[in-house]
Amino acid sequence: MAGNQMNTKPMMLPKRNYFVLTFLLLVLGTVRCSTPQGKSTAKDKLELAGSKVALTWQKNEHGWQVQRAQVTQNNSWQAVGIPSGEYTMLYSPAKPDSTPVKIMYNGKEVDFPEPDFKYIRPTWLKATSSVAMNIAGEAFYFFPANGKTGANNQVTFTHETPVAAVQADWLLDEKYPSDVVVQLTLTAKKDGYFSLATPTLATLEQSALAWGILPGYFQGRELQKNFVLAYAYGQGIPDKPVVVRERTATTLSPILTSAKGISMGVIANPGVGRDPWEKDHNTHKLWQLGLSLMNRKSELTPTLYHPVLGEKGSRLQAGEKVTYGFRYTLQATDWFTVYKHAIYDIYQFTDFLALKQTKQSLTDRLLAMHRYVNDDESSLWNVEDFEGTQIGAQSYLGGVVGSDKDAMKNSDYGAMWMLATITQDPVLQKTRLPFARNFKLKQQEIAPGFFQGAAVGQYYLAKGKRFTEEWGSHVEPISLTYYTMLDLGNILLFNPQDKTLRERLRLGAERLLTWQKPAGNWEVAYDRRTQQPVYTDLTDLRPTFYGLIVAYRILGDKKYLDAAVRGADWYIKNAVEKGHFTGVCGDVRFVNDFATGQSAQALLDLYDITKEERFKAGAIEAARIYTASIYTHPIPTAQTKLVKGEERKDWQISQVGLSFEHGGAIGSATGHGPIPLASHGGLFLRISQLTGEPLYRDMARAAALGRDAFVNPQTSVASYYWRTMDAGSGPFPHHAWWQIGWITDYLLAEANLRSNNQITFPRGFITPKVGPHQTYGFAPGTVFNQPANLVLHNGLVNAGNPNVDYISAQATDKNRLYIAFLNNQANSVSIQPQLDGSRVIQNKKVNFKSASVIAPSGEAKTLATPQNISLQIPGFGLSVVTLDFETVN
Repeated sequence: MAGNQMNTKPMMLPKRNYFVLTFLLLVLGTVRCSTPQGKSTAKDKLELAGSKVALTWQKNEHGWQVQRAQVTQNNSWQAVGIPSGEYTMLYSPAKPDSTPVKIMYNGKEVDFPEPDFKYIRPTWLKATSSVAMNIAGEAFYFFPANGKTGANNQVTFTHETPVAAVQADWLLDEKYPSDVVVQLTLTAKKDGYFSLATPTLATLEQSALAWGILPGYFQGRELQKNFVLAYAYGQGIPDKPVVVRERTATTLSPILTSAKGISMGVIANPGVGRDPWEKDHNTHKLWQLGLSLMNRKSELTPTLYHPVLGEKGSRLQAGEKVTYGFRYTLQATDWFTVYKHAIYDIYQFTDFLALKQTKQSLTDRLLAMHRYVNDDESSLWNVEDFEGTQIGAQSYLGGVVGSDKDAMKNSDYGAMWMLATITQDPVLQKTRLPFARNFKLKQQEIAPGFFQGAAVGQYYLAKGKRFTEEWGSHVEPISLTYYTMLDLGNILLFNPQDKTLRERLRLGAERLLTWQKPAGNWEVAYDRRTQQPVYTDLTDLRPTFYGLIVAYRILGDKKYLDAAVRGADWYIKNAVEKGHFTGVCGDVRFVNDFATGQSAQALLDLYDITKEERFKAGAIEAARIYTASIYTHPIPTAQTKLVKGEERKDWQISQVGLSFEHGGAIGSATGHGPIPLASHGGLFLRISQLTGEPLYRDMARAAALGRDAFVNPQTSVASYYWRTMDAGSGPFPHHAWWQIGWITDYLLAEANLRSNNQITFPRGFITPKVGPHQTYGFAPGTVFNQPANLVLHNGLVNAGNPNVDYISAQATDKNRLYIAFLNNQANSVSIQPQLDGSRVIQNKKVNFKSASVIAPSGEAKTLATPQNISLQIPGFGLSVVTLDFETVN
């Protein structure tokens, strides 16, 4: 009885003595459990044993402890970790204090972030509250006093503490033999706030850790002693048992993998975490589920907390109950396999794709946004005189240091030149591109000195007549890559003979070489005034090396390729292999973001040039990690909800499939939710082709398709943040260019995937800065081995079904048009597309003479008449129509 009381009351011993005592108790328990089998009886041993998992509990003077936690590996049983079985319950008679906890590093208090970072400082202070830091309330640690086996071999444990009774029901999952399903019930004996953690099934020593990930927050191979780098930047596992919110935990499953190749994950039952939109209002910020890679004692073990102390559902009166379910999944495999199990099997990701349908096709959105960007008023296009030159850009009404609502920006130069080319639109060619080119020339520092060749700032302030960075007075090497190398490179793909731009590109490349360190890396930033490095607490874990890939492709000088290889090798070793990344958004102090996805495409592009396998492997690993930036919960349904008074189905406003701008403890997703801008879609399809892994393909489609609820009906421009629903571009009118860019990249990647590489167009460069989508249209591609140019003609095609997209191309050597129809639903569809010959060539009418349909195999079938085309397209399938035509005077 005395031992049982000791384990039900909060420990009051000094921390050092506590750990000594705990160690002795564990040793005693181990000794008792290892007594000869003849000494044991059925009354002091309980088991759950299946084909994949085996758990054994042994009762001793401290209660029921886990004696064995094993999985099958290579036809033998292997230990998952150090067995435990200890339970943790938190209690507080009053609501916990929300005062931030002091963070110490190297003996000094950390003041992070600096007060100037007004967007993220309040979020950080909340993220370091006593509840989040897992020091709030009283902790009751215990091994259950009572245990028994019931129907269906269910094992049930019960235990009484002074403040609550706890029951735990354990059962093997018949469908998924690697899973153990658990339900916990807490019955309050006193009024107060309660939180019940998942039991510590087993723990890992730090030395035994191979990988840990809490999707959306952090990942890595080791504990990070610098708490800010781990908790704010996701660079390694925090060395404190922080409890994070589910609102940026993209998959509700913390996972640990041991050096022996055994993974242990905990997956919350659907419905335990918050619903981001309950009935008729935004509930994204509710905190119903806490997640951690440690228990309260800082032992490595995947852990959930429900309810969260002081949050919704945690206040109970004596006699009230709270119940929740979860599962342990124990597998002799890597973290990615366990992660996919949570996504597909528990959170039913594939079912979401089956629900999707749209009212407006992606192709129609491209055409509508073409009209939008041509409208000076709605797209907020400006032309300003700067140093005697007319420069053009769109208004930017977001936060920029020094701005008086006069900031201007161009976002996607590749998309601008691409759209002008494939539409042959004179408005774009005459009233947009020349002034955007001038903007780019003036954006670059050309005077000799430390910053020669670099971009002087992302934004132009019209009233102040100066360029500036987003946040602070500094210059970043990655901004040189972005706003000099990438933008100039994308323009030069379309205008390769532009000598001025070629000279400017070389100027930037030489500066990037000068700033590159011997190891291959770069500084995060330099102070504009002192020229000294700033943000030295951070490492440039971003694809800065990509600018040198651009220089090599355009200018052909091998020294640029050699430097890019050196930079990529450093990046793979220090970023990808460790799971450490930084981001590119200055207003949130460069927390990790979509630059991680960009790095995957950057490495893939370098592989295409060098054919070195390490770059392909690095690209795939970076993409694997980036999948953890994609929401996979809660399960979308057909339930009707209200958004601004309008009825929407739950799946229409779902966060599932969307990526975040930046997540974790302080990223924009903590308040705004994810972003409907799916720049990663094309990349994920390419990675899926390389690996055969369907998760990338399914994530790309989940992000891209059926997102009408976020698309403004007047402009067809999607909102940037989930929380604004269909409000449109808001203060960011230039975002339409990014959307034109990513949609084109996605559709062409789908055509390539579905045609088995029979439809392919050369890809340009990544665009700054929202992700890895690339530009097209600067050179002919091939459609079933026939050369063709990408074209986009308003009114040419009416597919008759908004769930069917199309891309069109015109043969380079004959009067032939190719139209590839893409069925973007899981079910087969029949369409009778209507074609308008007057839209093929400007100011000319054409007659379609003949038509045929090309199967994905390449086999062509002649149609009876081009005027009555009927197509049957399988689910997520492709049908290509070939139309031969003649011009009519």
